[in-house]
Amino acid sequence: MTVETDKKHWADREERGSFLLMKFTAFAAKVLGRRLLSPLLYGIVLYFFLFGRTARRSAWQYQQRLADWSGRHELRPSLWRVFGQFMAFADSLLDKLDVWNRKLSIEQIEIIDPALLRNQLRGSRGQMLVGAHLGNLEVCRALAEIGEKVTMNVLVHTKHAEQFNRLLGEAGATNLRLIQVSELDPGVMLQLNERLERGEWLAIAGDRVPLHGGRSVTVDFLGHPARFPQGPWLLAGLLKCPVNLLMCLKQPDGHYRLTLEPFTEAVTWTRRDREQVIHQWATRYAERLSHYCLEAPRQWFNFYPFWKTDDDANP
Repeated sequence: MTVETDKKHWADREERGSFLLMKFTAFAAKVLGRRLLSPLLYGIVLYFFLFGRTARRSAWQYQQRLADWSGRHELRPSLWRVFGQFMAFADSLLDKLDVWNRKLSIEQIEIIDPALLRNQLRGSRGQMLVGAHLGNLEVCRALAEIGEKVTMNVLVHTKHAEQFNRLLGEAGATNLRLIQVSELDPGVMLQLNERLERGEWLAIAGDRVPLHGGRSVTVDFLGHPARFPQGPWLLAGLLKCPVNLLMCLKQPDGHYRLTLEPFTEAVTWTRRDREQVIHQWATRYAERLSHYCLEAPRQWFNFYPFWKTDDDANP
């Protein structure tokens, strides 16, 4: 089996597992509630830690590279620290329950917004938010549903988008919608442009290459080459909209810190310089992602081989 095939295999498994786990979590939340569900969910995550060798190796590799890149030796991986990353993932799932069940109030979210981007959320035209699988972007629903009453369209590559939407609807989400984007064809571009013109916002992860192919660019991330999707920067150039970064990290006191950071007013490229321009913006994004990883080292939830090589040692 080739490395590329193996990556697709594990990415497919993660996608399928995420949907099944979300479905189970949504059902269990209604029946049991967070207090009774917590031990069960932690048990499931412990099982994946013990028997998910690839996920465990990937977390180990990430922690090793973050420690080496930052020079912070206390971040070097150990079984206990890797397990802590798995448990942080379980904790984030439980927090999603609170979001879906409206138990997370806007007062529990510290919003860092030096450029006052919140004032633009109800503007005449929407903008793009680029996030990551770092922290808990589900908390953005608290911003969209509870705080701002703005429609947030989350662009995903998963084939389970409609099923996710049904689950979100059953949980009470009205201003959050997942849109499956496999290719940037004219129909999709027209739909997204219309949503922007209605004042809706688009959100997309900038750190996940599509499961079944898709354009990617290789840039430095934590001192090693890694593949990042071209999609966000292609979209921004085609839709001619401002791009902002969105990160939502849990703090030691249990509250969330949601950071809205202006990234660029416009991504402009031509056919001649498209690859160069996209490489430039993906590099800048990877630099900012590195910064936020250092703020919340255990909240990186990409449990698959992220870099081109995975030669780091792991027990």
